[in-house]
Amino acid sequence: MTGSDTPASFRLGYVPGVTPAKWIRTWQDRLPEVPLHLHPLSPTEAAEAVRAREVDAALLRLPIDRTDLHAIPLYTENTVVVLPKDHPLTDATKITAADLADLLVLHPLDDSLDWTAPPGQPAKERPESTADAIQLVAAGVGLLIVPQSLARLHHRKDLTFRPLADAPVSQVALSWREDAGTELTEQFIGIVRGRTLNSTRGLTPPAPAPAAAKAKKPAATPARNQKRTAAPTSRGRKPRRGR
Repeated sequence: MTGSDTPASFRLGYVPGVTPAKWIRTWQDRLPEVPLHLHPLSPTEAAEAVRAREVDAALLRLPIDRTDLHAIPLYTENTVVVLPKDHPLTDATKITAADLADLLVLHPLDDSLDWTAPPGQPAKERPESTADAIQLVAAGVGLLIVPQSLARLHHRKDLTFRPLADAPVSQVALSWREDAGTELTEQFIGIVRGRTLNSTRGLTPPAPAPAAAKAKKPAATPARNQKRTAAPTSRGRKPRRGR
């Protein structure tokens, strides 16, 4: 990657709970001369940030509006119920939707789970964000259903979480614009997909250093150019003179 067409850096957006550290390390190993800048994004604005070219790509949760965007799923997350540590449901190893039927379950506006109908009883108003909903759970107002990574991100000593059976799962994906096929975007796609450095879509490996030229042996002197020497005579004998 050389020349004026090479971008000076790569801008990567990510939503809460997603940890791109392992991919960043690979990027730094492969492209140490190209800075990778991280941009935290809220779940509700992530797709639009990619569409508006505020970032070159983003790690976000599906589903999203895919207008003008590509998205490749990377992995899925377990879904859990966040509840106070002294709640009766903490005795269960796994919670079901039936267990929540009569309980108030908060449904924040930035919820990333693709619900047809969330379980439990809805609150009169939806919290603005998952962080706000966590505060309400801690205050004893209700329970919250989130991807497990968000439960860990918003960990509190007075709260815990349990797996929720038969719930939608969260899919983390990499998204970028359909018309943003830059070389750096292709490099990051290759990294998250596990392509090796020598892959056809990976970085072109540096050309190996030319092997040291082998020292040439001096050409043998043609026999006709060699100076002939007289054959050695026997010791003590002189060449016979002609009579």
